[in-house]
Amino acid sequence: MSSEISKLSIIIPAYNEEKTIAEVLSRIANLPLYKELKREILVVNDCSKDQTETAIQQFIEENQSGEIRYFKQEYNQGKGAAIHRGITEATGDLIIIQDADLELIPEEINDLLKESLEGPSRIVYGSRFLEDKHTKTKYVWHILGNGFLTRLSNLFSGLRLTDMMTCYKLVPREIIQDLKLKEKRFGFEPEITMKLAKIKGLKITEVPISYEARSKSEGKKISWKDGMKVIWCVIRYRFGN
Repeated sequence: MSSEISKLSIIIPAYNEEKTIAEVLSRIANLPLYKELKREILVVNDCSKDQTETAIQQFIEENQSGEIRYFKQEYNQGKGAAIHRGITEATGDLIIIQDADLELIPEEINDLLKESLEGPSRIVYGSRFLEDKHTKTKYVWHILGNGFLTRLSNLFSGLRLTDMMTCYKLVPREIIQDLKLKEKRFGFEPEITMKLAKIKGLKITEVPISYEARSKSEGKKISWKDGMKVIWCVIRYRFGN
């Protein structure tokens, strides 16, 4: 199975992440990928208002490997819209999304790659709840909220996931580009999951990942309003396109 796969596209949506974007890029660019896959890093700046663009440009100038492709949205549209841009521009056999905030550990991308290339399914989600690998999470709303949204998604999709809202979703490019995704904000997560669930014979497997949650004061952007949108998207994409 793995002989057909040679390149991974890593999409990094970024909005006001001047404090962490350079470290994320460094760790991704210097990460030896499983099976020595080639990589392309697609950074999509969602019209940040801080020094995110400066940090990205500086990193590219200092690391001219040719693996990083930079895009800037003309105006702020949301994480989902930034991911859409990355998906459209991607040329790899597999696509994965990496947040720019270091809540997740970039090196664990290889855990998803190994499962995809050696396991029963090319589509792999990184789950923050398969194992207790949280190093900082003290927010009950995070644990209970994600648990509720995932169970709701499972009810409508027929899947048995533990973390539907995870950022780490590894999907073959030809599949994800064919989904015609619409949601521009955090509705991206339930939309892609519900649409993948509709593909006959498709399987999604999960691997445990680590997680260090940020608070709002540290830059966390999702709110209870986004949670309500997620609920609406689960229902909408279960019965529509």
